[in-house]
Amino acid sequence: MTRTTGTTPSPVLTTPWTGRVDPADPLPEHPRPQLVRERWCSLNGRWEFSARTAGGEVERGGHIVVPFPPESVLSGVGRRAEQLWYRRTFEVPDGWRGGRVLLHFGAVDQVATVWVNHQLVTRHEGGYTAFSADVTDVLRPEGEQEIVVRADDHGNSGTFPVGKQANQPGGILYTGASGIWQTVWLEAVPRVYVERLDIGSDVRGLDVTAHVAHADGERVEAVVSEPRGAEVARASGVPGEAIRLDVPDPHLWSPDDPYLYDLTVRVLGTDVVDEVTSYAGLRTASLVPDAEGRPRIAVNGSITFQHGPLDQGYWPDGIYTAPTDEALRFDLEQTKALGFNTVRKHVKVEPARWYHWADRLGLLVWQDIPSLPVVLDNPPGPQAPPVELARQRFEAELAAIVAQLRAVTSIVAWVPFNEGWGEYDTARVAKELKETDPARLVVADSGVNCCHSHPDSGAGDVYDDHTYVGPGRPLVHDHRATVDGEYGGLGLVLEGHVWPGEPVAYELTASREELTRRYVEVSEDLESVVRGLGLSGAIYTQTTDVENEVNGLLTYDRRVVKVTLPVAAERNRAVIAAGSAASGGQVTTSENTPE
Repeated sequence: MTRTTGTTPSPVLTTPWTGRVDPADPLPEHPRPQLVRERWCSLNGRWEFSARTAGGEVERGGHIVVPFPPESVLSGVGRRAEQLWYRRTFEVPDGWRGGRVLLHFGAVDQVATVWVNHQLVTRHEGGYTAFSADVTDVLRPEGEQEIVVRADDHGNSGTFPVGKQANQPGGILYTGASGIWQTVWLEAVPRVYVERLDIGSDVRGLDVTAHVAHADGERVEAVVSEPRGAEVARASGVPGEAIRLDVPDPHLWSPDDPYLYDLTVRVLGTDVVDEVTSYAGLRTASLVPDAEGRPRIAVNGSITFQHGPLDQGYWPDGIYTAPTDEALRFDLEQTKALGFNTVRKHVKVEPARWYHWADRLGLLVWQDIPSLPVVLDNPPGPQAPPVELARQRFEAELAAIVAQLRAVTSIVAWVPFNEGWGEYDTARVAKELKETDPARLVVADSGVNCCHSHPDSGAGDVYDDHTYVGPGRPLVHDHRATVDGEYGGLGLVLEGHVWPGEPVAYELTASREELTRRYVEVSEDLESVVRGLGLSGAIYTQTTDVENEVNGLLTYDRRVVKVTLPVAAERNRAVIAAGSAASGGQVTTSENTPE
């Protein structure tokens, strides 16, 4: 059956930025702040669109606003589909001839096939990582060029990592995001060019590795400067190998002082072949013993209690895609205003600009790897292991995510598994992840005490309990630091700011005053646990309401902070101060269990 798409859907909830989206040019900011060239252009905006639903129905003759997923109202579609077709034309900007032209996609869920001028240019699997194609050789000499994209997405009925996307959303699972959901853009590059920068840091300087396409005897030069100021370090080397840059009188990055150096990388032949700009902070993440010999998480060698919200990255108007860059930044600004120093990005990978703002604003990031599909209705306990194809896709996506985000200053921990969702070979996966990126901590399974988790593997750097409402009292003391990786979940329904459906929370309150009082009580209990057990971190559920979950500190539409902000911020800072002390005390050791 074939039908023509209908009218633009009406939003269920709007955010302060819904009406600020320009459908002709949404999200116009440079999408890759840590590898910037001058010559680029966005292809976001209105594309021709058709789709095939799971039932085989074909919709033709419509349009979609890229990069918003079709499930969102900002896309202009408002429906899910399993096979999506996109088409638009473009012209190569004046002055780009003679070099190479790259076509970039920030993310397309789940399998993308791309044609330019009827020629296949790339196919990509995995919905959370960027990919690109050199389209130079298929471009016409002048005039209009055509792009066609096919996206195939089976949601959580397939074998790809999906996080909390669900074909039938409800409870703690949410609306899916099919097809293109991050920026599409063009970039002009020379024949030999920097493809990727790996940036590692410590308290003395940077290690910069430039991966260079078509290198043939060129050298790489890296220059570190004060922000828009004087040069402080310069060194050179060869493509694909780390260049060491020691910084005199180093100014370290931390949540209280998120200082970032400018970085310029050049590819040198007989002249400058390519030049990109970037940035980086100097910081370390490690374990150190406290006064009682317990392992604690340290930033730059100092014990730093990591306290922040679980951040799902969902929007009522854009679903997986924030309506504007200002909106993307807003959630992190509110997290800072609430007195937190950390954010746990929960089973989702954000656009590069989200990490840019975490770097700039000063928030430590625990980065989850999006999980494979899970059946939450099953009884607690380990589920059947994923099939081999799902394992292969999970590990391929994990490797690509780590490579893509390796230069991000704010990320201090990787979380490959959550509550046993899609869990398998935990010790091996954690070990290989640590070998790939030894400079960051690994939380092998967040919520190892609950839900569908396998027995504790003992792997990784951090033991992580979940307890609702909590806080939990994890009693594991070994080579790992100990954290309360999820607690809280206090809910409040504010009429006019809720998603349709039955509200879900671990404990419902009746007013903002009651919610604030309960938040303070739980926080005071947490402070006692932190002092007594020497916890290294705690993650409160959650930043905002998400669809039927009403346990956010903010409403889903971001229009109301539900707790009294100064009171909550004072409490959060008190917990961080208590947990950052090097010695501990006593605490009640009766264990709570997840609800």
